[in-house]
Amino acid sequence: MRIASYNIRKAVGLDWRRDPQRVLHVLTEMDADVVVLQEADKRIGRRGGVLPEGALADIGYAIADLSVRPDSHGWHGNAVLYRQAAVQVDATGRIDLPALEPRGAVSVRLQQRGIEVIGVHLGLTRRNRSAQLHALGRYLHDVSHPVLIAGDFNAWRREAGIESALGGNCEVIMPGNSFHATRELAPLDRFVLRGGLGHTSARVHKSALASRASDHLPILIDLDFPEADR
Repeated sequence: MRIASYNIRKAVGLDWRRDPQRVLHVLTEMDADVVVLQEADKRIGRRGGVLPEGALADIGYAIADLSVRPDSHGWHGNAVLYRQAAVQVDATGRIDLPALEPRGAVSVRLQQRGIEVIGVHLGLTRRNRSAQLHALGRYLHDVSHPVLIAGDFNAWRREAGIESALGGNCEVIMPGNSFHATRELAPLDRFVLRGGLGHTSARVHKSALASRASDHLPILIDLDFPEADR
């Protein structure tokens, strides 16, 4: 199973034009089964989603039901796309995170091996991120099924205390520097694996389109399952 995480900056590219088609082409390039998005909704007005639902369907993606607003793709800009031909969604949910501005995490429970995918976009300050990670740790305290957390952690340092804040028993995967798209300076976008999940590869997706479609490059991870589970 391939999972991607991508901060699409409301589909506004580095030329400051809102161009959802560029993002859609990048999604096609990555060919992921599940895509965790950040900044998928506009921040003002009706908070509408920035990717055309019909065009998403044309390339095989459905939007997980996470929104509390009729025009939004997700919650606080966090959204999850999934290929209906490859995976099935059993449940969805929202996780409140402490913040001075509206923040939250979204959760999608997959039928495949009971994996829970959590999408996050953490705050800009270290103190705020720490509080949010500890809130996620409390959420995960009694969880026994496999969990993958994906998103923009906004942490510039490689050692950001993520494992300890989440309660241990997890592996932080940093595929590489994903920000800024034109000059890759920091590994802001990361995965966290928990509950026995393994992976065969993880990388930053680089292409001519990806380098222009957003200020972040997307990241990819290919999950591996024990032979007994196949």
